[in-house]
Parts: sequence; C-alpha cells; structure tokens
Amino acid sequence: MLSDEMHPPSAMRDRLMQADAAGLQLRVHAIGDRAISMMVDIFGDIEKEHGYHDQRFVIEHAQHMAQKDFERFAKLHVIASMQPYHAIDDGRWAEARLGHERARYSYAWRSFLDQGVALAFGTDWPVAPLDPIQGVYAAVTRATLDGKNPAGWIPEEKITLSEAIEAYTVGAAFAEFQEREKGSISPGKLADMVILTDNIFELKPEAIRNAKVKTTILGGKVVYGEP
Repeated sequence: MLSDEMHPPSAMRDRLMQADAAGLQLRVHAIGDRAISMMVDIFGDIEKEHGYHDQRFVIEHAQHMAQKDFERFAKLHVIASMQPYHAIDDGRWAEARLGHERARYSYAWRSFLDQGVALAFGTDWPVAPLDPIQGVYAAVTRATLDGKNPAGWIPEEKITLSEAIEAYTVGAAFAEFQEREKGSISPGKLADMVILTDNIFELKPEAIRNAKVKTTILGGKVVYGEP
C-alpha cells in the first residue's frame, strides 16, 4: 500500500533500485490494483536497469489485481505471496466495498497459475489463523465464513488441493531461495514434516478443514504427537 503524500513512488523506486543493486531480495507489501501496478512498474524499471538475475521479486498479499498485471507478473517473474484464508473471510464483504470488477480479481490464484506465476502461500498470522490447513481449505473451496457461498466465492479462482499444498511448501521455499533445503520430502533436504489425522486427498473438500496435525517432525525428530 502506497501513499503519494507519505512515500512518493519516485522515492520507493530509488530505494528499491539501490536495494537490488546491493543484492537484497525485494519483498513489498502491496494491496489494491493501483499499488500493485505501481510496484510492477518499479520492478520492470529495475530489470531494465540491472538486467534479470533471478531476483525473485515478491509482492506480499497481491490482493485486488488489475487484470492487465497477471501477464506482467509472469514476464517479470514476480512471485505472488498470498494468504488464502483472507478470501473466505474478506469474501463476505469485498464486493460490496470494492465493486464487482475489482472483486473479481481478488485472491486470484487460478489466474496467477494459468499465467505461469509462482504462488507462495502463508497464513498472515496473527491477522488470520496460524493453521495452514484452514488456508488449504480456503484455497480449494473459497467457501466464505458466513456460509453464503458454499460453492465458492468467485469459484473460477479455486485451485486444486495439490496446487494449494505446493504453494504452501515448494512455492514458499522457492520464494525465499530455500528450495534446495526445504519445501519437499527429498533426500538431502530438511526432515521437517507433519502427519495428519486424515488423508486430505481422500476427503471431500469441505471436510479438509477438520483435519488435525497428529505428529510434527522437525529436523528428523518428533517434537509433537506420536512417534
């Protein structure tokens, strides 16, 4: 979120240009079509100035997109770091406040993936629940908390269970240059994982949120639950 009065875009551009030149990864919190478009413009300027060198630009939240910017995300390799739970929470009122056109591309996970944009999911705790299972449920169902959208709020933007889990694991690791250390259960990577009470791939989508963590393994050692 940017304010011309508090932080002029030119000042933001200059600081981010300097940060990229210093080798820092750029992760910017931006919500709303204007703020997001502005950041994509700046990322484009940085790539023109410094060239592409796997910067992995990240926009945190990336909510309420302008349709034209999905393709620009893909072209500039911008990662959309998003928190699915917000869709089933904010979906209760977003259209009334933003209007149909802006709300249509709020939490637009399917549109991002269809353009080849990398997704990285998180929880945004303490603003939203820490439990990632609730986020997976939200990404797959988009069923708002008030029960008024059982088939999903803007159902065109639902993603599959596999895609949601990948965004929480492989995608999140990729967004912080840690894909060789974590993100999947593979030889040589950190042995960090959980065992759930249910095989969520066998559950109906609406039942995913009822799954619980049975065992947590950190660094190859059981730190919670049953061995």
